[in-house]
Amino acid sequence: MGIELYYVIVGMLILFAVFDLVVGVTNDAVNFLNSSIGSKAAPFITIMIIASLGILAGVTFSGGMMEVARKGIFHPEFFTMPELLTIFLAVMITDILLLDLFNTHGLPTSTTVSIVFELLGAAVALSVLKILSQANGGLALWDYINTAKAMAIVGGILLSIVVAFASGALMQFVSRLIFTFDYKERLNRYGAVWGGVAMTAITFFILVKGSKGATFMDAETVTWIKGNSLTIMAAIFVVSAIALQAMISVFKINILKPIVLVGTFALAMAFAANDLVNFIGVPLAGLNAFQSALASADPMNVTMEALSKKVQSQTFIMLLAGAIMVITLWVSKKARTVTETEISLGQQDEGMERFESVWLSRRIVNLFDSLFTSVKAFTPEPVRKFVAHRVTPLTETKHVAHKEKPSFDLVRASVNLMVASAVVSFATSLKLPLSTTYVTFMVAMGTSFSDQAWGRESAVYRITGVLTVIGGWFMTALIAFIAAFITANIIYHFNVVGIIGMMIFVGVMVWKNKKRHADKEKSKEEITIYHLKKVENFQESVSETFDHLAYLLKEYRTSFEAAFDALFQEDLETLRAERKRVKQFQNSTNIIIANIFKVLRLLQKEDNKISYNYYQIIRRLQKLSDGHRDTVIKSTMHVANRHKGLLPVQIEELTEIKNVFLYIIEQVEIALSKKDIIDCHHIGSKFHYLRELVDDYNTNQIERIRDDSSKTRLSIMFYSISGNCVMMAKQNVKMLEIFNEAFPLKDKKKAC
Repeated sequence: MGIELYYVIVGMLILFAVFDLVVGVTNDAVNFLNSSIGSKAAPFITIMIIASLGILAGVTFSGGMMEVARKGIFHPEFFTMPELLTIFLAVMITDILLLDLFNTHGLPTSTTVSIVFELLGAAVALSVLKILSQANGGLALWDYINTAKAMAIVGGILLSIVVAFASGALMQFVSRLIFTFDYKERLNRYGAVWGGVAMTAITFFILVKGSKGATFMDAETVTWIKGNSLTIMAAIFVVSAIALQAMISVFKINILKPIVLVGTFALAMAFAANDLVNFIGVPLAGLNAFQSALASADPMNVTMEALSKKVQSQTFIMLLAGAIMVITLWVSKKARTVTETEISLGQQDEGMERFESVWLSRRIVNLFDSLFTSVKAFTPEPVRKFVAHRVTPLTETKHVAHKEKPSFDLVRASVNLMVASAVVSFATSLKLPLSTTYVTFMVAMGTSFSDQAWGRESAVYRITGVLTVIGGWFMTALIAFIAAFITANIIYHFNVVGIIGMMIFVGVMVWKNKKRHADKEKSKEEITIYHLKKVENFQESVSETFDHLAYLLKEYRTSFEAAFDALFQEDLETLRAERKRVKQFQNSTNIIIANIFKVLRLLQKEDNKISYNYYQIIRRLQKLSDGHRDTVIKSTMHVANRHKGLLPVQIEELTEIKNVFLYIIEQVEIALSKKDIIDCHHIGSKFHYLRELVDDYNTNQIERIRDDSSKTRLSIMFYSISGNCVMMAKQNVKMLEIFNEAFPLKDKKKAC
C-alpha cells in the first residue's frame, strides 16, 4: 500500500474520533447524571448545564492520560507507522461497534476496558504477525506488549470494583449515622461542616492531584499548587463551610442541593479528564505516528520511537472534543436509556424491577442474610438499637405524585458523587485509565446497599441487575480483545478491500442498532401510558385505572386478532412478532396491578367491599394475561414446528368463536373507556352464546378425532384455543360486573 492510503486512514481515524465521542458519551452519561437526576436535586435542564460545564473543564485536565493510547499497552518503538495505523483503525472500528451495541440495550459498559482490551487485541494480532514473519527468531510477544503497564491498568480496573463498592457503602453508612433519613434538622446543625469537608475533598483530588495533566498549566503553576496544597485545602474548607452556613441560616436553602450540583460538576469533570483518552486518544496517537513518519526519510519503514516520548496535548483539540461531548449529552436518547438502568437499580422504594431473579442472586441474598443475622447475634442490644434508629428508612406517610418523587434522597446522591469523583480523580493523577463506569456504578450500588434499598422485596432483582452489568463488563473485555484481533487481521491481510468491508459492516450494524433502539423506545412509551399520574385522590385514581384497563383490553384485542389470523394462514412472522409482545403485555398488566395496590393504600380499613373488588380485578387481569400468553405461544410453536395446519372446518369454527370473543372484549373496552355501561345484559348473553358455541364445536371435534381427520396436535390446539377464549371472555364479563356494581363514578350511568 502506498503512502496515499495512510492519508485516508488518518482521515478515517479523525472521523471515527468524532463518532466515538458520540457513542462514548452516550454510554458514560450515566456516570455523572444518575445521582442528580435520581435525587431530583434540580430541574433537568439545570443538571445538564452543570454537567456540560464540568465536561468542558475536565477535558483540559486530560493531557496526561493521552499517553496511555500511545505507549500504555504496547512498545511503539517496535512497530512501523503502517502497523500502528492498522492497530489504531482496528481499535476504533471495534470500539464503535461494541459501545453502540451496549448503548442500544441500555447497559452501561466501560469505555476504558473496551479501549484497553481493543488496543491489546489489535497489538497482539500485529505482534504475532511480526513474530511469524521473522526468519531466525527475534522478539517474543511480551517484548512488543507493555505487559507491566497493561497489567497495572487491568489490576486497577478490577480493584476499583471492590474499592468503589466498599467506599460507597462505608461512607453512606457513616453519613446515615450522622444525618439519618430525616436529615433536615441535623443538616441545619452541622451540615455546613460536612459540606465543607466534601467540597475540600473534591477540590483536592481534582485540582491538586489532577493539575499535572492539565493542558493549560505550565510546570511552575503545577509545582506551586502542589507546594501549597494544604493552604489551598484549608482555605476552601473555611470558605465553603461559611458559604454553606450562610445558605442554611440566611437563605434557608437545603445545602445538599448545591453540594449535589457541585458534585455533578466534579464528576463530569473527572469523567472528561479520565475518559477523553478512550475516545480521541487512539486517533491522536495515529495522527502523531503519521506526522512522525512523514518527517523521516523512510516513512513506511521507520519505527515509532517518537511515540514513546512525552507529547504535549493541545488545549484547542481538547475543547473541541469537549464541545462534541456536550452536544451529544443534550441530544442523545440512548444516554437516557443507559441512565435509567442505574437509577432503577438504586431506587429506594419498591417498584417495577427491570431484571428477574436468577439462582446466583438468590444464593448471594441468602449468604448475606445469614451473615448479617450472625453479626446481629454478637452485637450488643444497645448498639443494635442505636444503629437501627439512625439508619432505618422512614415509613412513607404521605402520598407523593409519582413523577415528582425522587428515586433516592439528597444525602445518598451527594455521597455517590463525592466518593466517585474522589476515586476517579485520584486514578487520573496516577495516569491510570480507571473505569468511571465501574467506579460510579459500584459506588451507587454500595450506597443503595447501605441504605437498605435492596430490601427483601427487591434484593434478588437488584443483585441480578448488578450481576448482569458486571457480567457485561467482563464480556466487554473478552469481546473487545477478540473483535480487535480479528479486525486487525482483516485489515492487514486484505488491505483496502478489508477496510471497505469493515466500514460497510460498521454502517449496517449501527443502522440496525438504531432501529432496534427505536423499537425499544416505542415499546417503552406504550408501557408508560399505564403509569398513574397521581395517587392522591381515590376517585380520580379509580377512574384512571379503568382508563388503563380499557387501553390494555384494546391492545389484547388487536393482538388476539392478529394471532388468530396468522395461525389460520400459518404466518410465522406475524406470530413471532406477537410472541415478542407477550412480555410487554405482562409488564403492562403488572404495572396496572401495582397501580391498584397504590390505590388500595388510599382506602380506609373499613372499605372491605371495594378492596375485595379490586382484588378480583387483579385476579381477572392475571388470568387474562395467562390466557393470552398461552394462546400466542402455542400458536407460534405449532406453526414454527411445521405441524399440519388447521382443517378448513376448524378454521371456520374458530373464526366464529374469535368473532364473538373479540366482540365481548370490545364492548367491555368501550364501557370502561366511556365509564358508561351500554347494555351489560347483552354482553352477558353473548358470553353464554360463546359457551354454547364452544360446547357444540367441541362435540364436532370429538367426531373428527374418531374419524381420524384431526390428528393429536391439531386437536390439542383446537381445544386449547377454544377453552382460552371462554376463560378470557369470562374474565372480561367479571371485570364489567365489578365496574358496574362496586365503583359508582359520577359520570357513569347505571344501566343494569
